[in-house]
Amino acid sequence: MRFLLSCSALSALFAVATATAAPEATSSPQSCPANAGWDDPSPPHRVHGDTWYVGTCGITALLVTSPDGNILLDGGTAKGAALIEANIRTAGFRVEDVRYIVGSHEHFDHAGGIAALQRASGATVVAREPAAVVLESGRSGRDDPQYAVLEEMAPVAGVRRIAGGEALTLGPLALVAHATPGHTPGGTSWTWRSCEDGGCVDIAYVDSLSAISDDEWRFSAHPDYVATFRRTLDTVAALPCDILITPHPGASGLWSRLGPQAERPLAGDGACRAYADQARARLDKRLADEAAATPAR
Repeated sequence: MRFLLSCSALSALFAVATATAAPEATSSPQSCPANAGWDDPSPPHRVHGDTWYVGTCGITALLVTSPDGNILLDGGTAKGAALIEANIRTAGFRVEDVRYIVGSHEHFDHAGGIAALQRASGATVVAREPAAVVLESGRSGRDDPQYAVLEEMAPVAGVRRIAGGEALTLGPLALVAHATPGHTPGGTSWTWRSCEDGGCVDIAYVDSLSAISDDEWRFSAHPDYVATFRRTLDTVAALPCDILITPHPGASGLWSRLGPQAERPLAGDGACRAYADQARARLDKRLADEAAATPAR
């Protein structure tokens, strides 16, 4: 039985309610439809303070800027890397000023462009150990639930390791890494404080939480992995989280909150808890579906 779930289906499941001088966000009539492809271009958008959306319509990449250099979160697909680089420049920044590249999880749709962006910027790539191993080899292992359907990636050189709970600092920036394995073994979420016009918010870039796999993997056959996944959901529910952003923007309804088609506030109380609760329900359903598909003995 196949348990893969499309990104558009995941999107439909989710609905949640002093910066340094930087360029103004570009104005564009372009909007991103709910069924946008991974490499469909989006203009850059200023999220809050020194945080910018520089990804595509279907895959998130964020740039957090400072006078001491910038941090890029996620690299998109191999094709999407050029779109991310172009968005960084369109927003008024230099790709060469990216000092660090970090990621959400070690799949080709979010990390496939990291090697190219590292070459373009000279940045140091930072990841938790399970993700770092995959980034350096370009290949996932069988411990990844989606192993059999994953594309290989260009290997990334010299990945610096970071532990869950550790902060990556650059000048005034401090991005905290949170170990959130489940969707992948190396899943990592990031939180940081953003300030503008005298007001500050907590931004949470939370990894994908979908319990999907190739045809060979059964979550019920890996109880330790499921227990780890459930701890991740508890972690996410407790994150400091005024503004939630996810690697697939539709999974957190980002385009209804950011850009020309925004129809509700970007920030919202309880966003991370709602995201975790819905992921918990999907994990429970996945386990129930596996149990129902098991032949009677």
